[in-house]
Amino acid sequence: LGAVLFGAALAAGYWWGAKRAAHGTQAVPQDGPVAAATAAKKERKILYYRNPMGLPDISPVPKKDSMGMDYIPVYEGEEREAASGVKISPEKVQKLGVRTAKVERRALDAVVRATGRVEVDERRQFTIAPKFEGYIERLVVNATGQFVARGEPLFDAYSPELLAAQREYAVAAHGLAQLKDADAQTVAGMKRLAEAALARLRNWDVSDEEIAQLAAGGEPRRTLTFRAPAAGVVLEKRAVQGMRFMPGEMLYQIADLSSVWLIADVFEQDIGRVRVGQRAAVKLEAYPERRFEGRVTYVYPTLKPETRSAQVRIELPNPDGRLKPAMYAHVEIAAGGGTVLAVPNSAVIDSGARRVVIVDRGEGRFEPREVKLGSRGDEYVAVLDGLKEGDDLYCSYCLARLRITREMLDDEGNKKKVEVEEDWE
Repeated sequence: LGAVLFGAALAAGYWWGAKRAAHGTQAVPQDGPVAAATAAKKERKILYYRNPMGLPDISPVPKKDSMGMDYIPVYEGEEREAASGVKISPEKVQKLGVRTAKVERRALDAVVRATGRVEVDERRQFTIAPKFEGYIERLVVNATGQFVARGEPLFDAYSPELLAAQREYAVAAHGLAQLKDADAQTVAGMKRLAEAALARLRNWDVSDEEIAQLAAGGEPRRTLTFRAPAAGVVLEKRAVQGMRFMPGEMLYQIADLSSVWLIADVFEQDIGRVRVGQRAAVKLEAYPERRFEGRVTYVYPTLKPETRSAQVRIELPNPDGRLKPAMYAHVEIAAGGGTVLAVPNSAVIDSGARRVVIVDRGEGRFEPREVKLGSRGDEYVAVLDGLKEGDDLYCSYCLARLRITREMLDDEGNKKKVEVEEDWE
């Protein structure tokens, strides 16, 4: 009986000791729920570090981006939230000194800048080239650059062929008048002869007034006077007193300079923004204080492979004759059209492969969004897809003027530190 009681006492003591030991090892929270949350956060696993501006760039280790911002850790379970947006504290937004802008419809202030040269309007050029062989007996306009009015005499030409054709027509016209009562066959033959002589005279640019005088019985003229076909300036003169000329030889070249062309060389990337009818402002080296206004009248269909540029024709009025051929000019073509959905250029992050903007979703949250861009102006760019009117954008890149210290070499080759100002993005 004593042995049984002793064994029971040992078993009871063992059971009691085990129960107390279990109660003694149970963890008791020291600071309540706050400590529990902290412990749970410490146990979360960091998957990777993402770019703070939402760019598609991740890192397995902590690092900084080109702007000096720390990459943001992405914990397990936050992958979807990290992919859909970026959260930046108000303190960091204020330190960056950025601004926000709304997506709105506006007219782009697009200007295509190019260089060009003044040229003669090809439609206002005239060449005087006789159609027969002859000699210049009297030269009236004898200087290059001389202004001539329409119909003004240029020179008198003598030609044996012309004189013979006049006599032939005079005889045929007089004979046709005398053969009114002759038979039909004779009259028809004389008429054909008169018409052939008349065609030769007209082909040689004999005036109708002189032809009528020959038909009325006048004497054939020994010389033929050549007159200016239009008012303008003599650009080239090859006629010399007493010289012999051949058929088709150019003796004078006259141009009307009351309106001229400006041929501008527009680069390939800008040619798609130039349209016929757009206004153009022109500045010339000769008159830097004056602006000339014109309009685009033609875009040439070919491209220069050497300069990768296309030619654009601009017509300019020139009533006072200040615009002279071969003058060098700077051109600004107003390439803006109607209103388009546009954003500031500073709001677009262009990596070369894609264009991204950061959309402000409020409460410090920003979402990177890929967009499709259209024509670009000086300050704004058109958006074709990816945004809607009224969206708020985070202008991530702003120009700042910084004072920095650079090490430079003086004239003697010694290093010295100089404080300079530079523009940084």
